[in-house]
Order: sequence, then C-alpha cells, then structure tokens
Amino acid sequence: MSNPVYGKKSSASRNGDKLSVAVWLLKIGIVLLMIWAPFQAGLFNGLILQFENPIFGSVIIGSFLLLIWLAAYYKNIKLDDQRSWTAAFVLLLPITYLLSVISAVSHHFAMNMVLIQCLYAIQFIIGLYLLQNKQANRFVEITTITAAYIIVMFGLLNWLGQGRTASALVGWFSGTVFNGEYNQAVWIDANGPRLASVFQYPNTYAAFLMAFFFVAVFAITRSRKGYEQAIHGFMLVPMALSILLTLSRGGLVFLPVVFIILLLFLKPAKQVLWILYCLIAGIGTLLIAKPVTELGQQFHQGIIHNPAKGWGYVLAASVIVAALAWAIQRFLAPKLEQRLSGLSTRKLANLWLPIGSIVAVVILAAVFLGTNAKHILPGNIGERLENINFQQHSVLERLTFYKDALKVVKDYPVIGAGGGAWASLYEKYQNNPYLSRQAHSFVMQYIVEVGILGFVVFLAFILFISCKYIRGYIRSSEEQRESHFIYFILVFSLFIHSLMDFNMSYVYIGIIFFLGLGGMAAAMDNAPVKRLALKPSAARGIYSAVTVVASLVLIFTSIRYIQANDEVTRGKELMSTSSNFQEIKAPLERALQKRAGLPDAALNLHVLLKAGYEQTQDEAFYNESYALLTNTLKKEPFNKNIYNQLMALHELKGEHEQAYAILRDNADKYAWDMNWYDQLISQSFELGYQALGQTNIPEKEQYFKTGLAAYQHVASGVEHLKSLPPGQFQGGEFYITPQMTLNAGKMHFMMNEPDQAAAILKNGLTEDLKDSTMREIARWYLAALQKNGATDQAVYDQLMQIDPAEKNSIDQLAGLQF
Repeated sequence: MSNPVYGKKSSASRNGDKLSVAVWLLKIGIVLLMIWAPFQAGLFNGLILQFENPIFGSVIIGSFLLLIWLAAYYKNIKLDDQRSWTAAFVLLLPITYLLSVISAVSHHFAMNMVLIQCLYAIQFIIGLYLLQNKQANRFVEITTITAAYIIVMFGLLNWLGQGRTASALVGWFSGTVFNGEYNQAVWIDANGPRLASVFQYPNTYAAFLMAFFFVAVFAITRSRKGYEQAIHGFMLVPMALSILLTLSRGGLVFLPVVFIILLLFLKPAKQVLWILYCLIAGIGTLLIAKPVTELGQQFHQGIIHNPAKGWGYVLAASVIVAALAWAIQRFLAPKLEQRLSGLSTRKLANLWLPIGSIVAVVILAAVFLGTNAKHILPGNIGERLENINFQQHSVLERLTFYKDALKVVKDYPVIGAGGGAWASLYEKYQNNPYLSRQAHSFVMQYIVEVGILGFVVFLAFILFISCKYIRGYIRSSEEQRESHFIYFILVFSLFIHSLMDFNMSYVYIGIIFFLGLGGMAAAMDNAPVKRLALKPSAARGIYSAVTVVASLVLIFTSIRYIQANDEVTRGKELMSTSSNFQEIKAPLERALQKRAGLPDAALNLHVLLKAGYEQTQDEAFYNESYALLTNTLKKEPFNKNIYNQLMALHELKGEHEQAYAILRDNADKYAWDMNWYDQLISQSFELGYQALGQTNIPEKEQYFKTGLAAYQHVASGVEHLKSLPPGQFQGGEFYITPQMTLNAGKMHFMMNEPDQAAAILKNGLTEDLKDSTMREIARWYLAALQKNGATDQAVYDQLMQIDPAEKNSIDQLAGLQF
C-alpha cells in the first residue's frame, strides 16, 4: 500500500526532519486562526455586520497561507491519486456556493458565504498536505487542543464571576468585549444562566466541548509521557462540568451516542480505558457540579461573588482526576494491553463493550429521568434532563424548521437560494411566527443555500473521505491509527451534533471541521487514479495558476469588503458627531463604491438623504434616495428594512398608493408579521374610502377586497396557531388587533354586507368600552345590526351609559347607503 501515513513515508516526510520556512509559516498561520478566531464570537456566520470584518480577515490570512502552501508543496503537487484529486474535489464546494449566487435571495449574504467556503477549502487543502508530516501533524494537534483548553478555562472564568479578568486577557484583540465584559459568555434565558464561553450560544459550546472531551480521553490513552497524560486528565472535569453548565439537552443526548460509536474504533483494552476515564470524570464532575453551578448562578443573579470557592472545587476535582489518569496509564494500562491482547484478535470483539455501554446508558438514563437521582444534579440541570422528550418545545420547533426548510427547497431545488438564504426567506415559509435566522440543522440549511446539486457534492465529498479513512484505519497498525484519529473524533462529533443545530454557522467550528477532514484525508487509504492522472508538470501548472488567481481574488475582495464596512462605521459615527452633510455622505458613498448594494450602507445613506429632503424639499434628495433603495432591492429582494424605508419615503411625499402597493405585493414574504398586515388592512380601507368618496366603485371594491383578504389571512393564522402541539411555543405575537377588526368591519359595511360586518365587529368587542377604538367598534357593530333590523341590547345599553349621544351616530351610520 502506498499510503503516506499508514504505508511508506510521504514525500514531505522524506524531505527530512527540518521543515522549510514556508511550512513554519503555515504552522504559525494555523496558530493565529486557532487562537484569534474563537474570541471573535467564534466568527459567527456573517449574517450580522459586526462579525463580518473578522471573517474577511480570516479569509485574507487563509489566502496568504494558501500562497505559502504553494511555495512549500509545489514539488509535491500532482493529480494522479485519490488524495491529490480530493484536494481538487474540495474546490467544488465554494463553486456550488458561487453558482447559487445566480438565484440568491440576498446577494450580500451569498457572497459572504462564498468567501467562507473558500476559507474552508483552503483549510482542507493545507491540512491534507501539511498533516502528512509527523512533526507538523503533532504541532497542529497541540495547537488545536491548547486553543480548546484555553476556551474552556475562559468559559469557567466567566461563570465564576471573573469575566472582567478573562476579558482583559483577550480584549486587546477581540471585538466581542464591551465595557470590559465578553458579550454573552454566560447566556441568561428562562432557564437561568447558561455557559456559552466564546460562542455566545450554549448549544454550540456543548458540541465543541463534547468533541474535545473525547479528544482529551483519546490523548490520555495515546500519550507516552506522564505530564501529557496528567494535563489531558486535568481538563476532563472542566469540560464535563462545562457541558452541564450549558444546559444543552442536545449535548447530553448526543454525548453517549458519539461515545458508543467512537468505541467501535478502539480495541478492547482502549475501550476499557475510555469507559474508565469517562466514569472517573463523570463522578468527579457530579461531586462538584451542584456547588459550582450554584455559585455561578448566585453571581449572575447578583447575590454573592466567591470565585475562590468555586475554583477550589474545580481544581481539587481536576487534580485528583489528573493523578488517577497518570496512575492508570502508568500501572493499569500496560496490564490491560497484555491481558486483552488476545481478545483483540477475535472477531467482533470490539462490539462487546459498545453494546454493554448502550445498555449502561439506557439504565443511567432511566435512573436519572425516572427516579430521584436527578436531584444529585443542580436543579435547572435536573429539570432540563427531565424535560427531554419528543413533545418538548425545542424538538417540536426544530421539526417545524425542517419542514419549512423543505418548502424552500421545493421552490429553489437545484442550485438553492444562495448563502444565508434561510435568514432572508424563513418569514415567507414559516409555519408559525417564530424568530430564527438559523434552520437549526446544518444539513437543512446547506440544502436551502446550495440546493440538491450542492448538497450531493458535499455529501459525496464527506462520504468519500470517511469511507477511505475508515478503510485505511481498519488495515493499519495501532501506531498508524492513532496518528490522525483526533481529526476523525472532531469531524464526527461536530457533524453529528450539527444535524440538529447550527454549529457550522460558526466559522471557527467550520475551520476545525475542514481542517479535521484534511487530517482524515492525509491518512486515508489511497490509490492511484490512472484514468484522470495528469503529468506532474501539467498538474503543478494548473494548480499553481488556480491557487495564485484564487488567492489574489480572495485577498482583494476581502480587503474591499472590510474597507466598505469600515466606511459604513465611519459614516454612522459622523451622523452623531457632525452636521456637515457632505462629510457624512462621503464615507457611505465610498462604501457603496467598494461593495455595491451593501444594505447597511444603503440604509444609512437613505436616512441622510431623507433628512435632506425633509429639511429642503429638494426633489434631488428624494430621487436619489428612491433610486438607492430600489436598486438595493434588486440584490436584496427580501430585506424588510429596505421595504419599510421605501414605504416611509412614499408616505413622506403623500404617495399612499405606492406605499400600499409595496404592502400588498410583498405581504406573502412576511406571512406572520402582524404589523405588516395591520398596515395593509389600514391602507386598504383608507384608499378604498377615498375611492368611495370619488364615487369610483370598482376601485373601492378592489381596495376593500385586498384589505379583507389580508384580514382573513390573519384570522386564519390565529386559528392555525390553535392547532400547534401543546408543547410548541407560538413564537412572536400574532392576533387580530382592534384596528384590524374596525377596518375590516367598516369595509364589509361599506360593501353593503352588514351581516359579515356585524360578525367581525362582534368578535373584536371587549366588555370594556371606555377605549375610543372599542367604542367605535361597538358603534359600527350596532349600526350593522340595525341595518338588518336587529340589535344587541347589552352592548347598546353599555354604550348609551357611556355617551347617550352615540344613538344619533348609530342611526346616521345605519342610514348610510353605499
């Protein structure tokens, strides 16, 4: 076998132990990304402006690293085997995202995702080549694990009330520190404080912790040096404790699943050690979980601040587990290896302990969920465990997201709706008025963005690497298996959890994931590809040209995007400090020159131009603002903020029909926006009433029909929400407002449909008629009844008691003819 890791040495290894300057620069670049990136809130996916510049900065770093990679590995570039073609195959991933720009519902988000996918492809290519070298592989492993351990300790510092100390350490390079505190390192929601560390989202932090917990267990069993075993053992309790502090049910559910599957890759002696370390870490964590959790909760509730006591618990448990890990590896592990060596050769021997673990997990789950054992855990953690079921609101909401995502795929099946499409589109397709700019599933979000074609390409890429890696793993020696198993642990753990959450929306998680795939590809079973083989010179020429051109384009584009964002920031600052119109306008115009259609720049420039029109009534300001918004909508056709500003601009000039047209034509994009439909119903009535006053009956009927259809949409939506499963939250507010009721009733009344008018108005009445709108509803309701020779004596008496003059108003309304 010609596997450079599992078989004979790779050409990179044959170059000697000394690594070139270029390779050292690659390693330094990876250190920068691994340490810097997570403290930029994990480089959240570019849907929010404040995270864009760090992402573009990462793309620039990655692009330079790609050029350095070319210099370091130029002589190794070839296209004659499966591994080298995999390095070419990965380029299809950003290409599918680039293709989806054609049908993108947000050009801004779509281009951001193209850059992010290019960064991932770069990480994969560098990882594939660099991690074939033993020294480089060891260096990257240490860097990745060290960064993870730093993140874990950073999270605990914030939990125990030392957030300002932790933030001071990273504030000089992190853009997520505000007023001396790292933003949302500890989440506060209905469940109380939840640990999120650098990710600002507890569930993603739980996935990260799960992956590196198993990496630490693996590192203990692989390490030959006692101090390394002790370091990794020391970190088991902080990571296990942090998982509990996230209150992530998904993390607790997937943890045993991933553990059992990973056991299948180990021989019996290692399986025993893994189980032993997990038990020791679990016991140590449970012993301190309650006091440490309560101390953190008390601090974040402003009751008490005693970090020394909390750290005393954590350090004591960690030191004991570290000592046990060292002792087990020193004295017990060799005996286990010796006594179970014969068992390793037996067929299916590695299945016994995983099957036993499944039984143990089921028993433990039954004990914790069905008995008082859950009280061992802090109250909120026990309550979260107790609520794990398929009728729980987070499960039901995720299932709703997935069904809604499939609706999007149905309309954008082949190449998708572009990067970031879910954030732009979900309001159109949502089943109920939830607020979620993430689909809470990497798979569903990926299909929405790049369609079936892009997802098939991604799936083929993942499956090919995984199958080849596992095949090579099975055929290899113990030492060869252990050389890259850390990457499989990371990829598998992160991917499994991402099936039901948006972990991959964090660029830092994506970097780890694709670097891990590169590590797997570096070790995978390899074979020549004779049919597609190219001469080395041709392969180098093609790859070099693509690499140089792509790197320069990425660097140039990222710099332009950063400059555009900086100009927007400058413009915003000037709005609050300067009164010079041209001075404020200049940076916003430069932003649009550097990145056409940048929504934030367009909206801020519009605000400036609108103010200019309001002050001077100069039509040039109005026309420029109108052109700016309409041109931006061509690239951002689902941007609600731009539509709202365009409507406000029309209203400013008294162009009510144009504002109404925007409400009417785009209502289907915001099916659960109550305010949108309230405006549409109100505008429909006002314009219809004006048409009635002009005796334009056909136009009146048209406006009223639109308004009544909008009212019926709201009424149907309210009924639909009643059918949601009991455990599922409705989401945002959605109900028929008094103003909707009044306008709909009036429209039916003026269309000579008093029966329908009375029915709608009655449903909107409350017992308290002191409110002016409610009295008007009652007035029109009684007039509608009077037209049909009926009355509601109770409502009539109540209204007369408030104001006897209402009788004349009712009679006048009842006598009107339309």
